[in-house]
Amino acid sequence: MIEIYTDEFFMKQAFKEAEEALAKNEVPVGAVVVMKDQIIGRGHNLTEQFNDVTAHAEIQAISAAAEFLGAKYLKGCTLYVTLEPCVMCAGALYWSQIDKVVFAATDDKRGAGRHDNLYHPKTIVEGGLMAQESADMIKAFFADKRK
Repeated sequence: MIEIYTDEFFMKQAFKEAEEALAKNEVPVGAVVVMKDQIIGRGHNLTEQFNDVTAHAEIQAISAAAEFLGAKYLKGCTLYVTLEPCVMCAGALYWSQIDKVVFAATDDKRGAGRHDNLYHPKTIVEGGLMAQESADMIKAFFADKRK
């Protein structure tokens, strides 16, 4: 029997990564890179653990996927991420030449969508898949921090 994976299946895998970040007291953002229905890279925020502002979930997943492929370009790949990529991550995705980015919640303050032409011209960008679940997790994280 051939299994057919959906965007929702892969976004749920990104959510598992976000839960790992949350367990480490990191901003709960997770990402996976998929090629031909196979996850080839995973990542979650590690900025606190690494004391590194560049250790975003997307960067971790891009690096893991590039290592898996033995190549710097992620042509034929899709990134699933629980929060809209920031400008830095959009730039990294631009240089990776990834085919598609699917994000859950929008980031009204720092999201790349607030700027024009940050993604590679051939990259397809879709938002909103499981947006409420992602937004709720992030809002709860920051509400807890403000207590």
